[in-house]
Order: sequence, then structure tokens, then C-alpha cells
Amino acid sequence: MIETLSVIEMDMKSPDCYRIINREPTLELLETGFRFIEGPVWIEAEQKLIFSDIPGNALYSWSEADGVSMLKPNSYLANGNTLDPHGNLISCEHGTSRVTITDLKTGRYSVLADSYDGKALNSPNDVVAKSDGSIYFTDPIPGRQPRVGIPRNPELSFRGIYRYDDKTAFLYLLDDTFTTPNGLCFSDDESRLYVNDSANGNIMVFDVDDKGMLANRRVWGCVKGDGPGCADGMKYHPTGHIFCTGPGGIYLLNQEGKILCRMKMPEVAANMTFTEDFSTLYVTATSSIYRIRL
Repeated sequence: MIETLSVIEMDMKSPDCYRIINREPTLELLETGFRFIEGPVWIEAEQKLIFSDIPGNALYSWSEADGVSMLKPNSYLANGNTLDPHGNLISCEHGTSRVTITDLKTGRYSVLADSYDGKALNSPNDVVAKSDGSIYFTDPIPGRQPRVGIPRNPELSFRGIYRYDDKTAFLYLLDDTFTTPNGLCFSDDESRLYVNDSANGNIMVFDVDDKGMLANRRVWGCVKGDGPGCADGMKYHPTGHIFCTGPGGIYLLNQEGKILCRMKMPEVAANMTFTEDFSTLYVTATSSIYRIRL
């Protein structure tokens, strides 16, 4: 099913937002009926979207030609996903507190990280891969709570941001000061890492040094508004703008972290991903997949 709903209602509008978004962007409903979907990844060569249904405990794929197909019937309550430079799927599993890798061609599956300093991770949440192969992920505690997780006490006393070195298999703790670290994305040259905190809506930015470590932590922006939802999925646009989900919809922020507009969504938007040319945005929003032509 593909249903064109309407022109998206936009507010908090600055004229500058129209450099990135059409004046009348249309919202298409692609599929619905899921429980709570997250972790969208677009595979350009196959024109295919991969995403998680967390409480549905499954990974799915969608394409315009074939619709929805089951990719993995037991995802261990996977949340965030990304592709590494080799096209492997990296997933954050709430049910096991692990970050895993799956070869999409062979189905081969293995664990990258499940503990820090001898203690189980909380519940890896969102993840990005650097061009050198290293993996960065956030580790709050929703996966140890009801609805999207398995209730159990955390072993760690903090909610961390980590870097997994794919060459040494060493896990580095980069930051332990966030209340609920969630969405993250690199700038196009990978010199900066943006991470949001769902607890307060702040988007922090770090400088990334030549060893992949973080420095110069500072507030870059904030998403706040009316409506359900919180700072969650976040993606960088090559113009230096950032799209971030938040209360009531999807926010567009300029290079200085100022909100230019909000695209209102009919359901709580959790995450999103671009096509390769950045002309289209695929959105996972509670029970449905949406498409926005930018």
C-alpha cells in the first residue's frame, strides 16, 4: 500500500527552511500495522529499506516493488541499525544489551560488544559507523524497561556513548554524562559527532580527533515544542543542517543549531533515513512507515 496523505503542515517556519524542504512537501504512508518501529536504513543499490519493530521483535525490509518482507523473525528487540562500510548491518539489541553485526548476503551473525569493564551494557539504542569501520553507539536504559525492553536492573551506573574499534575489538567509553543519550550522527567530514539527550531535548556536539576520540563537548541546539515525542532519531544533511525527531514531528535545524521549521507528523516519529541523493526522507513513526519528498 502507498497512500498520499496530504501536504505536511509546517510550523516554526523560517524562509531558510525552504532551501532544504519543498514549500509543499507531501507525506506518503507506505505501510502500517506495526507495534513500534525504529532503526531505518536505506540500501540504495537495492532500493530497499530495513527497519526494526522493537516490541514486535523482528527486522523487516520494504521496497516499492515488493512491499514488506520479514528479514529476521527474532531480532532480540533490535532498535537502531546502520550499515558499516562493507554493507553489513549493525544492530542495537535491547533484549540482549548487545551490538551485533549481520552479513546481509550470507546471514552470518556475531556480537561486537555486550559489556564494559566487566558489566553488561544497558541497552544499546542508536548507532552510526565511521568510514574507517569504527562503530559509535549510545547506551541508555529503555531496553531494560517495559514496552520496548525486558525489565531488569542495569549493571552500569551511567548511560554511555561508546566507540567500538573494529580493528582491535576494543570498546572505548567516550562520555558518561548524558541522562538519556539517544540519536547520533557525524558531520559529512566526520570531524564532529552530534548526540542528543532525550531527557532534555539538547543536541550536543563533540570534536572527533584523529584517533576517533571525542573532545570539546558543547550544546549545539535543542528541540522543544508541543505534542508527543522526544529528541530521538537524528540525521545530518550535507549542507550542515540537521533533521531531528522531537515533540510533535521532525525538526530542521541550521548550521548554528537554530530551529528553522517543524514538519508535523500524524504519529510519533522515532527515526528517519535519507536516500543517497538526500531528496527523500523515510520515517519510522510508531506503527507506520512514511515517505517525505524533500
